[in-house]
Amino acid sequence: MKKLQLLTIASMLLLSAQMNADVIKINNLNLNNPDVRKCLKEASAQEGWDLKSIYTNSDDKLVFVFSKGKDDKVYISK
Repeated sequence: MKKLQLLTIASMLLLSAQMNADVIKINNLNLNNPDVRKCLKEASAQEGWDLKSIYTNSDDKLVFVFSKGKDDKVYISK
């Protein structure tokens, strides 16, 4: 019975920890265009977002991840 209670408490803590961060996904940009990438970086920097990473996903689409505090914005090329 104690193992079940411990498992329940652990899962509740895990879920509450994951709810603190907000992830916004945006899929409608053409990130293959260098002008779009430049404008995205400049506009995000002006709003206080830091570029966290740039990579290609398993579908060979370009992905930009910006962070601001505990929030993340993920831009995926169309």
